[in-house]
Amino acid sequence: MFESLSDKFDRAFKILKGQGRITEINIAETLKEVRKALLDADVNYKIAKTFTEQVKEKALGQNVLTAVSPSQLMVKIVHDELTELMGSEKTDINLKGSPAIILIAGLQGSGKTTFAGKLANYLKTKKNKSPLLVACDIYRPAAIEQLKVLGEQIQVPIYAEEDSKNPVTIAKNAINFAKDRGYNVVIVDTAGRLAIDEEMMNEIAAIKKALNPQETLFVVDSMTGQDAVNTAKSFNERLDYEGVVLTKLDGDTRGGAALTIRSVVNKPIKFVGIGEKLEAIDVFYPERMADRILGMGDIVSLVERAQEQFNEEEAQKLQKKIAKNQFNFNDFLSQLNQIKKMGNVKDLMGMIPGMGKALKDVEIDDNAFKGIEAIIYSMTPQERENPILLNGSRRKRIAIGSGTDIQQVNRLIKQFEDTRKIMKSMSGGGGANMMKMMKNFKGN
Repeated sequence: MFESLSDKFDRAFKILKGQGRITEINIAETLKEVRKALLDADVNYKIAKTFTEQVKEKALGQNVLTAVSPSQLMVKIVHDELTELMGSEKTDINLKGSPAIILIAGLQGSGKTTFAGKLANYLKTKKNKSPLLVACDIYRPAAIEQLKVLGEQIQVPIYAEEDSKNPVTIAKNAINFAKDRGYNVVIVDTAGRLAIDEEMMNEIAAIKKALNPQETLFVVDSMTGQDAVNTAKSFNERLDYEGVVLTKLDGDTRGGAALTIRSVVNKPIKFVGIGEKLEAIDVFYPERMADRILGMGDIVSLVERAQEQFNEEEAQKLQKKIAKNQFNFNDFLSQLNQIKKMGNVKDLMGMIPGMGKALKDVEIDDNAFKGIEAIIYSMTPQERENPILLNGSRRKRIAIGSGTDIQQVNRLIKQFEDTRKIMKSMSGGGGANMMKMMKNFKGN
C-alpha cells in the first residue's frame, strides 16, 4: 500500500539532511520532489501545487529546534498536511434509525457487493447490530447469488425478490420485512454500470428518495486513481452521499484517490477495503494513513486488530503455560489462526514502524504458513502436546505425511524449541510474542 509514494517522499526528505536550517533555497528541491511524488501518485496538479505551497508557507515560518533536524521538521509538516488533506479525523457511520438504512452505490466492478457483505459482518461482529442485506441489483445475473453466498458466510440474512424488476419496490418491501423481524440495520446493494449513465443515476436517485437512508456510501476502486475522484464527483452531484468507501487499497494503488477525494467532493472517506476476506475492512483514519504513507507504521491499528482477536482469559492461560515451559504445537496453531484472522500478513508487518520499507521487495504469501500447518497436522495429538516425543523415526513419518522433507521438519522443531525458550524468558506470552515467532518460521 502506497510503497512507491512512501519511497518518493523519503527521497525528498533526504535532500534536507545535513542542513542546519530551512531556507527558501534548500526547501525548493525538496518541495519539487514532494510535488512530483504527488503527481506520480495520480493526484490532481492543482491539488499537488496547493499542497506544496501550504507546506512551504508553514516550513518557512518554523524555527528549527536544536533537537529537531530540518528533515524531521519537514516530515512533521507534510504529515500534518496529508492528514488535513484526507479529512483530519475519522468520521463514524450513522446508525440512527429503526432500522438504520445504508444505501450502497458505485460503478460495476468497484466492489459494492463485497463491501456490502464486509459492512454487514463489521456491524454484526463489532457493533453488535442485526443487519439485513438487500439485493437490489436486478441486472447483473450473479449479483443476487453473490450476496446470498456472502450472507451465508457471515450468517446474515438476505432479502431478495428474484422475479421483481423494480428495485424501488424491492427496497421498500425489504424495510417492512426488517421492521417485522427486528433487524436494526438494512444494507441495500444497488446496481452499477461500467460507466456513468443517466438510467443508472435515475434509478439510484429514485431508491434514495424512496428510502431516505441515514447513509448513502459511494464505493470506488482505489486502483483507478484520478478516475475514481472524477467518478466520485459525478455521483455526489446527483446523490449528495454521506461518505466514500475505497476498495482494493491493498492492491497496487498509487494513492491519488485516497489523498484527494475528500478535498474534491468534501465528503469523508469512512471505510477502506484491504483484502478479499470478509474481515478485511477498516475504518478510515486520516492520521494513521498519513503515518503509513510516510513510513511511520500504524501501531495503533495493529494493536486494535490484536485486541479483537486475542481473548484476555485465554492469553492469561497461555502466559501460565509459557512460564512453565508447557507451550506446545496446539497452542502455536491456535495463535497462528488468530494472527491470520487479523489480516494480510505483509500488511500487518507493514504497520510496524520501519518494517514497510524493509519488506518493500519481499513477497509474503498469505499461504506462507500452509507448510508449517501441514507439518503440525501430520503430528499425532500426543506429539503436538508433547514435542519431546518427536524422535527421528517420528520426524521422518511427519515429513512424508506433510509432503515436506526431514530438513524442514527438523528446522521447524528447532525453531519452535528456540522460540519457546525465548518466550519463557520473556514471560510476556500471548500474541505479542507470536509476531516474533512468525518472523522465525517464515522460512519454512
